[in-house]
Amino acid sequence: MTDPDRVLPLLWRHRNPAAPARTGRPPRLTVDEVVTAAVALADAEGLEATSMARVAARLGVGTMTLYTYVPSRAELVELMVDAVLGARELPGPGDPRPPDWRDRIRLYADRTRAMYRAHPWLSRVPTVRPPLGPGVFREREYVLSAVEDAGLPLARVNEAAVAIGMFVTAAARQEGENVLLHRATGQTNDAWWRERDRFWENWFDVEQHPAMTRVWHAGGFGGAGEQAEAAFAYGLRLMLDGIAGSVE
Repeated sequence: MTDPDRVLPLLWRHRNPAAPARTGRPPRLTVDEVVTAAVALADAEGLEATSMARVAARLGVGTMTLYTYVPSRAELVELMVDAVLGARELPGPGDPRPPDWRDRIRLYADRTRAMYRAHPWLSRVPTVRPPLGPGVFREREYVLSAVEDAGLPLARVNEAAVAIGMFVTAAARQEGENVLLHRATGQTNDAWWRERDRFWENWFDVEQHPAMTRVWHAGGFGGAGEQAEAAFAYGLRLMLDGIAGSVE
């Protein structure tokens, strides 16, 4: 758990009025440098490796020095999450953006999935209580404005935006988990399935799984990666078609 009185000023540090002058030695680091180092460490070695001591060592300072910039690891993780969310650079109000609302949602989906591939440790961070920082709110504003342009009644816009976010984030987190599994085992998902080919001959019961058998013979099962990509594109298209249809 984090203390909102400590973490909120850090999350919004770039929008705060000028901080009072510090006495004594000038600071060796900035909070941005601490967060950047922590993200790089998590990208390379995983979230569990991102201790205050390891981040301090990466920056060449003592652990106690790091605590003068970020009060605890819990606050540091919130800052890391919000930083990588903001790095997607989703267009803000007045920025150039795709004219069609569906294309704006696809842009959000593509950048979110790419974010989880680049920072797979995000899959280890709960999303139920997000950091209330600029990265989170830029995403919410972007998705809400896109869905609003679909023509939904304003009272239903948030429901549709949350549904889209749940679908995209679930798929993106799965991609992050795939990256972590590949790193840990050195094995792709397709290789994992090939290693278990004998299951279909020795243990799979055709009579107990008639629907699976029919889909198999119809060519409905592809490789793990290909299947996941097709399922995501299909599901997102159906969701956007459903939103458009509810407007009509």
